[in-house]
Amino acid sequence: MLIKINELIQHFNIKITGILHIGAHECEELNDYNNAGVDNQNIYWIEAMQDKVDLNKSKNSDICIYQAVIDEVDDKEINFKITNNGESSSILDFGSHEKHHPHVKVVETRTLKTNRMDTIIEKYNIPIENLNFINLDIQGVELRALKSMEKYFHYIKYIYTEVNIEEVYKNCNMMNEIDSYLSQFGFKRVAQRIYTQFGWGDAFYMKT
Repeated sequence: MLIKINELIQHFNIKITGILHIGAHECEELNDYNNAGVDNQNIYWIEAMQDKVDLNKSKNSDICIYQAVIDEVDDKEINFKITNNGESSSILDFGSHEKHHPHVKVVETRTLKTNRMDTIIEKYNIPIENLNFINLDIQGVELRALKSMEKYFHYIKYIYTEVNIEEVYKNCNMMNEIDSYLSQFGFKRVAQRIYTQFGWGDAFYMKT
């Protein structure tokens, strides 16, 4: 997270009851979440790569984490591109990412099937009514993930997401598209930290 969760709590005086984190990788934010007063049983993680799910479970048996590739539709077969740094893995092909970060390469492609986020919530009985903060970091398809769970937005107060201001991944969603979509549900972008030289960053939205 380019904007630390404690910064958000202090600056906006937000009250986080629980967190849904889509794009877990190695759950690097876990300590920050715990230090912000959110217990493991109120944090739910979604991760596309099963080996990362297994790794996170082996490090912390209390963690609530599920494997799923999130998109707008269920059961779409996709080629998931795995990169040598892990963090840049995506269902999308590189756009300007290839130019800005030439050391990052796709090293493996796996055929996986997608799920909508509302499908995963219902499949695993994730208590979304207790989770008022969403964090999304899924390499260019954050808007698709949001659209796949909009029927649960009445529970959500805060959305933290990676955003793009150029086509970092081919056909990725842009920050202004996320702004426009979330505004329909009463969310406003109140903070952002952007690496303009790389075309991406993070943004924070609050329900007004």
